[in-house]
Amino acid sequence: MKKIHFTKMHGAGNDFILIDDREGTFPIDDHRRIAAMATRPDGIGCEGVILVQKSDCADFQMRFFNPDGTEADMCGNGARCVAAFALEIGASNTPRMSFSTGAGIVEAEVLNGTSVRIAIPDPYGFRDDFVIAGVPHKIIPVENISKADVSGEGRRVRMDEEFAPDGTNVDFVTYRKPNRVSMRTYERGVEAETGACGTGAVACAVIGVKDYGLEFPVRVNTFKGYDLCVDGSFDGENVTGVTLTGPVKKVFEGDLDLDGLDAVCE
Repeated sequence: MKKIHFTKMHGAGNDFILIDDREGTFPIDDHRRIAAMATRPDGIGCEGVILVQKSDCADFQMRFFNPDGTEADMCGNGARCVAAFALEIGASNTPRMSFSTGAGIVEAEVLNGTSVRIAIPDPYGFRDDFVIAGVPHKIIPVENISKADVSGEGRRVRMDEEFAPDGTNVDFVTYRKPNRVSMRTYERGVEAETGACGTGAVACAVIGVKDYGLEFPVRVNTFKGYDLCVDGSFDGENVTGVTLTGPVKKVFEGDLDLDGLDAVCE
């Protein structure tokens, strides 16, 4: 019987399962089992499974898996949670740390027990309300965020051939000058609306500054009601030095019998 210890955390309403996998024993290729862990209510339930692994180029490596079991390069709120988790388990010995992701090296600082700031690789690939902020995001400005068709329109845009073959995350956004954003996200891999999205917050903010006249720092209000702060520099053409700051919270921890997930996976 294979048991693993896990910690459940959330960052601004995004919830994650975090696992210390520095020994490299977690079955990362068993996507059905990962999906079973994330399933509600049969599994633990989450919007992402995060592993802390050893790294040769940073304090540790972050591996992020969507609730459907597929791996993604980056997750903003997950990265903030993993920084606090890494400090707790000793993967980093100081509140300032760096870790490798599929999107590059992320610098992080645990500011206190409830807040984490990360500096992410510069966003790129700007085109027509689209940007890659670790992962791809399509921005859809709306006048009334509460009436946005996140499920219907979000799914349609996420699967549009323009973003084939991997698709995109879709963020519905209301901009309010000089520096306020309200957002809702249809998340790729979750295939539904999520309570918050860290990379989405970054995407919304940098598009807002670049194309809609907003100014850094940008305060982003998420669907769950939490605020995230996105800061950076804009020289009229390029956005650099982007940071994402917001709350994190440890919810609970426990032990999971991986073999007991087999029935859920079938």
